Amino acid sequence: MQNTISKILLLLIISSWSFSACYKKASPAPDFFMGGDMSYANEMVDCGGIFREKGQKVDPYKLFADKGSNIIRLRLWHTPEFGNYSNLKDVIRSIQKAKNNNQYVLLDFHYSDNWADPHKQIMPRAWKKIKDLEVLGDSVYLYTYSVLTTLYLQQLTPDMVQVGNETNIKVMQHPDSASDGPINWKRNVFLLNKGLSAVKDFNTKNNTKIESMLHIAQPENAGWWFEAAHKNQIENYQWIGLSYYPKWSKYNMDQLSSTIKDLKNKYNKRVMIVETGYPYTSTNFDGANNVLDSGASLDKYPVSPEGQLSYMLDLKNICQNAGCEGIIYWEPAWISTSCRTQWGTGSHWENATFFDAANNNEALPVFKFFQTKF
Repeated sequence: MQNTISKILLLLIISSWSFSACYKKASPAPDFFMGGDMSYANEMVDCGGIFREKGQKVDPYKLFADKGSNIIRLRLWHTPEFGNYSNLKDVIRSIQKAKNNNQYVLLDFHYSDNWADPHKQIMPRAWKKIKDLEVLGDSVYLYTYSVLTTLYLQQLTPDMVQVGNETNIKVMQHPDSASDGPINWKRNVFLLNKGLSAVKDFNTKNNTKIESMLHIAQPENAGWWFEAAHKNQIENYQWIGLSYYPKWSKYNMDQLSSTIKDLKNKYNKRVMIVETGYPYTSTNFDGANNVLDSGASLDKYPVSPEGQLSYMLDLKNICQNAGCEGIIYWEPAWISTSCRTQWGTGSHWENATFFDAANNNEALPVFKFFQTKF
């Protein structure tokens, strides 16, 4: 197994040496990253979804860029359990669209075939028979390196990479023994370091400058998680990514601000909010229940288009003042269509997108978030 892995790695390295012209960095980095996770966009278009501005049909990627977005986030599943999206083929399609619109790209490795989140981190089915931790680590390394090589050879190298998605619990668990119980930190850090090392080594071999990120859900979990990770020698990352959803967080925006400052000061890392969201309506427009239901509202921000924009503007102001360097809205293009999810027909997020489901998916005022400077 080890010899096979070494041979595969050698082939990947040799192939990447031969294509030094394949790497093209995006335009100079902005002072503040603003964008959306567009992982559902391709599927929505394929399902017949139409996005509109002033009544006219628009391409979502172009619209976001025209409105001031500068970064697109995309999730990657190893071999999706449901549907044919968020696999490497779909990600290639999405990155091409993002780069055609001069967007930075944050590629989110879930290291799973389905959603990886604070309560579920299941390894890909392709790795289920692996019992040896060293071999599992090699699989993480090779998979990460291989994906980056594939993208590089098509001039689609991402600008940033997330090694894991909302990794609050033990990562890459076997489905037969999965739990959200105590973390085996030596194992956790060993596997995450394998992914981070793959990015670092890829950069060295190809003269690229992909930046790496670790991602935790809800700011109240960041302190203890990164303290434990550093005690166990986590290394080779530049960014801390946070999910911040008021519905599920114990922290208000002032506490979020304090957390951002603490993380920057303690670990000397850059910080970005890579997931957030707020509803513009409480109406459910299809047969799929909405994740941000009536319990997602805050007193200060009415559930309305204006309230959604106000939430985003205040979040941006507070984050910038705390030293945060970006905000990415989760799935602003997940509109309602006739397509199915794993749980229903339609969208579980249409009431929190950037498009008005009650008005033929007309662009909402929240797009002004991209244009406002403080």
